[in-house]
Amino acid sequence: MNRRPAAVAFDVNETLFSLDRLARELPDGVLDIWFARVLRDGFALAATGRFRPFRELAATHLRSFIDGAEAERVLGLFGVLEPHGDVRPALERLRDAGVPAVTLTNGHAETTRSMLAASGLADLVADCLSVDDAGLWKPRPEPYHHAARTLGVEPGRLGMVAVHSWDVHGAACAGLVTGYCRRLEGRFVEGFTRPDVTGDTLGGVVEGLLALPA
Repeated sequence: MNRRPAAVAFDVNETLFSLDRLARELPDGVLDIWFARVLRDGFALAATGRFRPFRELAATHLRSFIDGAEAERVLGLFGVLEPHGDVRPALERLRDAGVPAVTLTNGHAETTRSMLAASGLADLVADCLSVDDAGLWKPRPEPYHHAARTLGVEPGRLGMVAVHSWDVHGAACAGLVTGYCRRLEGRFVEGFTRPDVTGDTLGGVVEGLLALPA
Protein backbone atom coordinates (compact mmCIF):
# COMPACT_ATOMS: atom_id res chain seq x y z
CA MET A 1 0.00 0.00 0.00
CA ASN A 2 1.23 3.49 -0.84
CA ARG A 3 1.93 5.98 1.93
CA ARG A 4 0.08 9.17 2.79
CA PRO A 5 1.27 11.82 0.32
CA ALA A 6 3.42 14.73 1.44
CA ALA A 7 1.78 16.92 -1.26
CA VAL A 8 -1.23 16.49 -3.52
CA ALA A 9 -1.53 17.55 -7.17
CA PHE A 10 -4.91 18.08 -8.80
CA ASP A 11 -5.81 17.93 -12.45
CA VAL A 12 -7.55 21.16 -13.51
CA ASN A 13 -10.05 20.85 -16.38
CA GLU A 14 -13.15 18.97 -15.18
CA THR A 15 -11.46 17.90 -11.94
CA LEU A 16 -11.35 21.34 -10.32
CA PHE A 17 -13.20 23.47 -12.87
CA SER A 18 -16.38 22.82 -14.80
CA LEU A 19 -16.47 23.19 -18.58
CA ASP A 20 -20.18 24.04 -18.57
CA ARG A 21 -19.46 27.69 -19.38
CA LEU A 22 -17.71 26.61 -22.58
CA ALA A 23 -20.54 24.24 -23.50
CA ARG A 24 -23.04 27.10 -23.27
CA GLU A 25 -20.99 29.16 -25.73
CA LEU A 26 -20.69 26.42 -28.35
CA PRO A 27 -23.15 24.63 -30.64
CA ASP A 28 -24.76 21.54 -29.12
CA GLY A 29 -22.39 18.60 -28.87
CA VAL A 30 -19.30 20.50 -29.95
CA LEU A 31 -17.55 20.64 -26.56
CA ASP A 32 -17.16 16.87 -26.22
CA ILE A 33 -15.98 16.39 -29.82
CA TRP A 34 -13.59 19.33 -29.59
CA PHE A 35 -12.02 18.20 -26.33
CA ALA A 36 -11.72 14.60 -27.51
CA ARG A 37 -9.77 15.74 -30.56
CA VAL A 38 -7.49 17.99 -28.50
CA LEU A 39 -6.69 15.18 -26.07
CA ARG A 40 -6.25 12.67 -28.89
CA ASP A 41 -3.64 14.80 -30.62
CA GLY A 42 -1.90 15.79 -27.39
CA PHE A 43 -1.64 12.12 -26.43
CA ALA A 44 -0.42 11.14 -29.92
CA LEU A 45 2.29 13.77 -29.83
CA ALA A 46 3.38 12.65 -26.35
CA ALA A 47 3.45 9.01 -27.42
CA THR A 48 5.92 9.92 -30.17
CA GLY A 49 8.04 12.20 -27.96
CA ARG A 50 6.71 15.44 -29.42
CA PHE A 51 4.91 18.42 -27.93
CA ARG A 52 2.55 21.23 -28.83
CA PRO A 53 0.97 23.51 -26.22
CA PHE A 54 -2.66 23.01 -25.26
CA ARG A 55 -3.82 26.37 -26.59
CA GLU A 56 -2.38 25.67 -30.05
CA LEU A 57 -4.18 22.34 -30.36
CA ALA A 58 -7.36 23.75 -28.83
CA ALA A 59 -7.43 26.69 -31.25
CA THR A 60 -6.71 24.48 -34.27
CA HIS A 61 -9.60 22.15 -33.56
CA LEU A 62 -12.02 24.82 -32.37
CA ARG A 63 -11.71 26.60 -35.72
CA SER A 64 -13.25 23.51 -37.32
CA PHE A 65 -16.53 24.50 -35.65
CA ILE A 66 -16.51 28.30 -35.31
CA ASP A 67 -14.65 31.19 -36.93
CA GLY A 68 -11.29 32.42 -35.71
CA ALA A 69 -12.46 35.49 -33.80
CA GLU A 70 -15.17 33.54 -31.99
CA ALA A 71 -12.69 30.77 -31.23
CA GLU A 72 -10.36 33.26 -29.56
CA ARG A 73 -13.24 34.60 -27.47
CA VAL A 74 -14.20 31.10 -26.32
CA LEU A 75 -10.60 30.21 -25.49
CA GLY A 76 -10.41 33.32 -23.34
CA LEU A 77 -13.19 31.94 -21.16
CA PHE A 78 -10.86 29.30 -19.72
CA GLY A 79 -9.58 31.89 -17.27
CA VAL A 80 -13.02 32.38 -15.71
CA LEU A 81 -14.36 28.83 -15.53
CA GLU A 82 -16.27 28.03 -12.35
CA PRO A 83 -15.02 25.50 -9.78
CA HIS A 84 -17.06 22.46 -8.85
CA GLY A 85 -18.78 22.65 -5.48
CA ASP A 86 -16.53 20.05 -3.85
CA VAL A 87 -13.28 21.87 -4.63
CA ARG A 88 -13.01 24.39 -1.81
CA PRO A 89 -13.78 21.91 1.02
CA ALA A 90 -11.18 19.48 -0.36
CA LEU A 91 -8.49 22.15 -0.61
CA GLU A 92 -9.33 23.50 2.83
CA ARG A 93 -9.06 20.00 4.30
CA LEU A 94 -5.56 19.62 2.88
CA ARG A 95 -4.56 23.04 4.18
CA ASP A 96 -5.81 22.16 7.65
CA ALA A 97 -3.87 18.88 7.51
CA GLY A 98 -0.67 20.70 6.57
CA VAL A 99 -0.45 19.01 3.15
CA PRO A 100 0.26 21.44 0.28
CA ALA A 101 -2.03 21.31 -2.76
CA VAL A 102 -0.81 22.10 -6.27
CA THR A 103 -2.26 21.79 -9.75
CA LEU A 104 -0.86 19.80 -12.67
CA THR A 105 -2.51 20.43 -16.02
CA ASN A 106 -2.11 19.68 -19.70
CA GLY A 107 -3.09 23.32 -20.09
CA HIS A 108 -1.13 26.39 -19.06
CA ALA A 109 -0.07 27.47 -15.57
CA GLU A 110 -1.07 31.10 -16.13
CA THR A 111 -4.58 30.06 -17.15
CA THR A 112 -4.88 27.98 -13.99
CA ARG A 113 -3.72 30.92 -11.89
CA SER A 114 -6.42 33.08 -13.47
CA MET A 115 -9.07 30.44 -12.71
CA LEU A 116 -7.98 30.17 -9.08
CA ALA A 117 -7.82 33.93 -8.61
CA ALA A 118 -11.23 34.52 -10.19
CA SER A 119 -12.82 31.87 -7.94
CA GLY A 120 -11.11 32.97 -4.73
CA LEU A 121 -9.13 29.74 -4.39
CA ALA A 122 -5.60 31.00 -5.05
CA ASP A 123 -4.62 31.08 -1.39
CA LEU A 124 -5.39 27.36 -1.07
CA VAL A 125 -2.98 26.26 -3.84
CA ALA A 126 0.76 26.37 -3.29
CA ASP A 127 1.80 26.21 -6.95
CA CYS A 128 0.43 25.79 -10.48
CA LEU A 129 2.36 23.30 -12.60
CA SER A 130 1.98 22.53 -16.28
CA VAL A 131 3.14 19.99 -18.83
CA ASP A 132 4.65 22.98 -20.66
CA ASP A 133 7.62 22.64 -18.29
CA ALA A 134 8.08 18.93 -18.99
CA GLY A 135 7.58 19.22 -22.76
CA LEU A 136 5.25 16.21 -22.92
CA TRP A 137 1.57 15.78 -22.10
CA LYS A 138 0.17 13.64 -19.33
CA PRO A 139 -0.20 10.67 -19.08
CA ARG A 140 3.48 10.31 -19.99
CA PRO A 141 5.53 9.85 -16.78
CA GLU A 142 7.68 12.93 -17.34
CA PRO A 143 5.12 15.56 -16.22
CA TYR A 144 4.39 13.66 -12.99
CA HIS A 145 8.09 13.22 -12.24
CA HIS A 146 8.75 16.89 -13.04
CA ALA A 147 6.04 17.85 -10.54
CA ALA A 148 7.64 15.68 -7.86
CA ARG A 149 11.07 17.21 -8.49
CA THR A 150 9.63 20.72 -8.40
CA LEU A 151 8.03 20.01 -5.04
CA GLY A 152 11.12 18.27 -3.68
CA VAL A 153 9.38 14.97 -2.95
CA GLU A 154 9.79 11.43 -4.22
CA PRO A 155 7.11 10.35 -6.73
CA GLY A 156 5.80 7.89 -4.15
CA ARG A 157 5.07 10.76 -1.76
CA LEU A 158 3.16 12.88 -4.29
CA GLY A 159 -0.58 12.38 -4.64
CA MET A 160 -2.41 12.89 -7.94
CA VAL A 161 -6.17 13.46 -7.95
CA ALA A 162 -8.29 13.48 -11.10
CA VAL A 163 -11.72 12.65 -12.48
CA HIS A 164 -10.12 11.09 -15.58
CA SER A 165 -9.16 7.41 -15.45
CA TRP A 166 -6.35 7.97 -17.97
CA ASP A 167 -4.73 10.61 -15.74
CA VAL A 168 -4.92 8.42 -12.64
CA HIS A 169 -3.48 5.50 -14.63
CA GLY A 170 -0.59 7.63 -15.89
CA ALA A 171 0.20 8.90 -12.41
CA ALA A 172 0.08 5.40 -10.96
CA CYS A 173 2.45 4.11 -13.64
CA ALA A 174 4.79 6.99 -12.77
CA GLY A 175 4.83 5.83 -9.13
CA LEU A 176 2.53 8.45 -7.59
CA VAL A 177 -0.14 7.92 -4.96
CA THR A 178 -3.44 8.22 -6.80
CA GLY A 179 -6.96 9.35 -6.01
CA TYR A 180 -9.86 8.93 -8.42
CA CYS A 181 -13.06 10.97 -8.16
CA ARG A 182 -16.08 9.32 -9.80
CA ARG A 183 -17.88 12.63 -10.37
CA LEU A 184 -17.34 12.68 -14.16
CA GLU A 185 -17.07 9.12 -15.42
CA GLY A 186 -19.02 7.22 -12.80
CA ARG A 187 -16.63 4.29 -12.70
CA PHE A 188 -12.94 3.71 -13.27
CA VAL A 189 -11.98 2.34 -16.69
CA GLU A 190 -11.17 -1.37 -16.62
CA GLY A 191 -7.64 -2.25 -17.68
CA PHE A 192 -6.00 0.84 -16.21
CA THR A 193 -3.89 0.72 -13.04
CA ARG A 194 -6.31 0.98 -10.13
CA PRO A 195 -6.22 4.07 -7.91
CA ASP A 196 -5.12 3.92 -4.30
CA VAL A 197 -8.23 5.83 -3.25
CA THR A 198 -11.64 6.32 -4.87
CA GLY A 199 -14.43 8.69 -3.85
CA ASP A 200 -17.62 10.28 -5.13
CA THR A 201 -16.31 13.77 -4.33
CA LEU A 202 -12.91 15.42 -4.11
CA GLY A 203 -13.44 15.67 -0.37
CA GLY A 204 -13.93 11.92 -0.13
CA VAL A 205 -10.77 11.31 -2.15
CA VAL A 206 -8.75 13.70 0.03
CA GLU A 207 -9.98 11.99 3.20
CA GLY A 208 -8.90 8.67 1.76
CA LEU A 209 -5.43 9.97 0.91
CA LEU A 210 -4.98 11.46 4.35
CA ALA A 211 -6.02 8.16 5.92
CA LEU A 212 -3.19 6.26 4.21
CA PRO A 213 -0.40 5.17 6.58
CA ALA A 214 2.33 7.73 7.15
